[in-house]
Amino acid sequence: MAQFATRKRLSSGEPTLDQMMGGGFIEGTATLISGAPGVGKTTLGLQFLQAGIQAGEPGILVTFEEFPASLIRDTKGLGWDLEKLQAEGMLQIIFTSPGVFLNSLQQPDSPLSEALRNISPTRAVIDSAAQIKRFTDDPVKLREVYNILINALKREGITSVLLDEDANISKPKDGRMPSLPFVVDSVFLMRYVEVDSAMQRALTILKMRGSHHAKDIRAYSIGRGGITLHEPFKDIQGILSGTTHRVK
Repeated sequence: MAQFATRKRLSSGEPTLDQMMGGGFIEGTATLISGAPGVGKTTLGLQFLQAGIQAGEPGILVTFEEFPASLIRDTKGLGWDLEKLQAEGMLQIIFTSPGVFLNSLQQPDSPLSEALRNISPTRAVIDSAAQIKRFTDDPVKLREVYNILINALKREGITSVLLDEDANISKPKDGRMPSLPFVVDSVFLMRYVEVDSAMQRALTILKMRGSHHAKDIRAYSIGRGGITLHEPFKDIQGILSGTTHRVK
């Protein structure tokens, strides 16, 4: 834990989440945010970038699935003008394929290298790591690919957030645990839960290397400005397993 003890903390853009992390993301680390589609992973990733921009820290968003025009349109309802941030040189959206992106990590004339030269980003969001899994069925090779990606970002001093659609990362698949949670420094889980016959969203921190962190599970909502965390769930068990029930 000593290797991260004196590093700067970066705000997520959500004060309660920063408190849960012991002050924010640790500078230069990689965080995995895992959850089902539509649960708010991209929103939290953009909120992280927005918080950096407000602090004078440029960022990049690498997206493998959603067209930049769609992102720009959809995020206006959250109060974010991504087009303006790009024009100001504080944000660069890179729309590419996983293969091209991974190859670009080794090439000085790639879009990624150009972004690093042009805006010197300190934060990055990769949306999503689920697309990288298509490279190979070999878990050993996949772990190598993840290491190449994360180490390349760390070499540039970039604090990164990787989004993934695996909503059950704590459960083995075919007898194997997924490799990405072992490669990153921190793991967040966002998921839908049913409480009293109503759907809610829940967030918890599963691990945070080099830092103490809160272990509670909190409800959250999504609105203007991104996500807002609420009070921890109380008197409820089975939230992460998906079989919630109240306890006395």
